[in-house]
Amino acid sequence: MSIKRSNAYSNMTVISLVLLLMVLVMTPFAASDNVLERLTVLFIYIIMAAMWNTLAGFGGLVSIGQQLFFGLGAYATIRLAHLGISPFVAVSLAALLVGLLSWPISKFMLHLKAAEFGIGMWVLASVGHLLVNLDPLIQGETGTSLISLNVYPIGTRRVLIYLAALISMSGLLIGLFYLLRSKAGIAMQAIRDNEEAADSIGVDAQTVKKWFFIFAAFGTGLAGALWLAQASSFQPKTYFSVQWTAYMIFMVLVGGIGRFEGAILGALLFFAVETWFAATGVWYLVGLGAVAVLCSLFLPKGLWGAIESRLGLRLIPVGYQVTNETLMLNKDKKNRRQ
Repeated sequence: MSIKRSNAYSNMTVISLVLLLMVLVMTPFAASDNVLERLTVLFIYIIMAAMWNTLAGFGGLVSIGQQLFFGLGAYATIRLAHLGISPFVAVSLAALLVGLLSWPISKFMLHLKAAEFGIGMWVLASVGHLLVNLDPLIQGETGTSLISLNVYPIGTRRVLIYLAALISMSGLLIGLFYLLRSKAGIAMQAIRDNEEAADSIGVDAQTVKKWFFIFAAFGTGLAGALWLAQASSFQPKTYFSVQWTAYMIFMVLVGGIGRFEGAILGALLFFAVETWFAATGVWYLVGLGAVAVLCSLFLPKGLWGAIESRLGLRLIPVGYQVTNETLMLNKDKKNRRQ
């Protein structure tokens, strides 16, 4: 019996992902404008799913108010760009500001437990929405636009936003991967499973949860800022809508909560469903809800969880895995001697 993290499949996955990243970097030279726009949306969806999975899947912090950080990321970008800062620099700075703002928020929100935390985040998002509406620059629900993007030719702007989304997605996923493999990541998963037991062995639960909360807020804020850059227009009721958190929950539940691959798979499935069926209007939303309920009932671990349980397939392992390779080798040696 041996304990290890990587395996043959994960090693192949790393190589495949590097090659895929190279292809995606070169895509603007060959793809149409529509393809670039749709891929940008996909990258943002993956960020959103991964960030909600960071909180709920790996930390047990089920939030229904992540639209707070999504909306604040977009709002901060508008504000910074209004000060004369380059819109692409503003996107990065906005995410940092959202991360900084999440620190004092975490001070009191993380003292809430279970449903109280989820509802508290939703209430906070509603308050944030109302406060942003008071800003004269935003003009209430009329909203405004990221007009500083107009200095770029539309083709150049589309490519820059695509590359910004690709770099952001790649950076956040790599950062999350190593965070989950660190001592803090192991501690966070221990807190998720049993906070009292984690406390008893010396884990500082509040500090660990705080850093995960800030990381998720930063990533979600970056997603909101990128969405604004892609859409250009900003209306508070759109960016602070609970639908964004509903999308995150759907992607993670269907893909596989608490699994690194699950959030990515869920985002891919949601993107495909949206692309093919969004034109059906309200029935599209009804269908999403029905699929989420069915997955919760019959696939509680999500699609990737079912695949992992049945096939033992782990493409991006963040934890340790016990294998029987050593036992099999010893058995083979005995058979050869006989």
